Amino acid sequence: MGIQIAPSILSADFARLADEATAVSNADWLHVDVMDNHFVPNLTLGMPVVESLAKATSTPLDCHLMIEDPDRWAPGYVEAGAASVTFHVEACRAPIRTAREIRAKGARAAMALRPATPIEPYEDLLSELDMILIMTVEPGFGGQKFLDVCVPKIRRTRQLLDKHGLDLWIEIDGGVSADTIERCAEAGADVFVAGSAVYAADDPNAMVEQLRGLAEQATGR
Repeated sequence: MGIQIAPSILSADFARLADEATAVSNADWLHVDVMDNHFVPNLTLGMPVVESLAKATSTPLDCHLMIEDPDRWAPGYVEAGAASVTFHVEACRAPIRTAREIRAKGARAAMALRPATPIEPYEDLLSELDMILIMTVEPGFGGQKFLDVCVPKIRRTRQLLDKHGLDLWIEIDGGVSADTIERCAEAGADVFVAGSAVYAADDPNAMVEQLRGLAEQATGR
C-alpha cells in the first residue's frame, strides 16, 4: 500500500468545517477526533457533527474515538458516515466484538494504543483489525510535541504484522510534521495524522503533498 495522509480537523476552524475539509481535498482521509472529557481531558465533537461532515466532503472520514465505552458507541459512527472507526483498547471491554461490529457495518476497524500501552499483549487480536493506531503523544489535545520513545513501538508493531503475514495499516497520530514523518515512515508507519502541521500551513493542500513526499522518499515507495 502507499503512504496516506489524514489531516486532523481538531486543528481546523470548527466554525468552517466544510470549508476546512475542502482545503485538504488531496488528503487520503479526514481524521476526526471524538473526545468525551472522560477518557481524555477534553471535549470535542460527536456523532451529529460526523454525520454532517460526511455529507459535506467526499474524503472518507477516519473517526478516532477517545471516549469511554466505545463498545456501545463505535457502530453508530459507521452509521453516521465514518469509513474507519478507531477505538482505544484501554477503554474497550470487548475489542474483538467491537471490531467485528464495525466491520459488519462496512467500515474499517482500528485499535488505538496510548504511548505507554505495549502492542505485544494484543498480538492475537491483530487478525480482527484493519489498522493499528499508535499514539505518538498523550491523547486529548492537538499541537503536542512528538514523543520519540514511540518510534520503537512502531517498528515492533510492523515486525509483528510481518511475522503473521497481516496486511494491516499502521497509523500514527501526534506531533506529525515535516521534521518527524520520515523516521516514522522508516519504522513502518503507513498512515499519518497531521493536524497543526497541515492547518497552520499557508497552503494546507501543499503541506499534505509535502508530507506524503517526505514519507515516500524515506521508504522508497
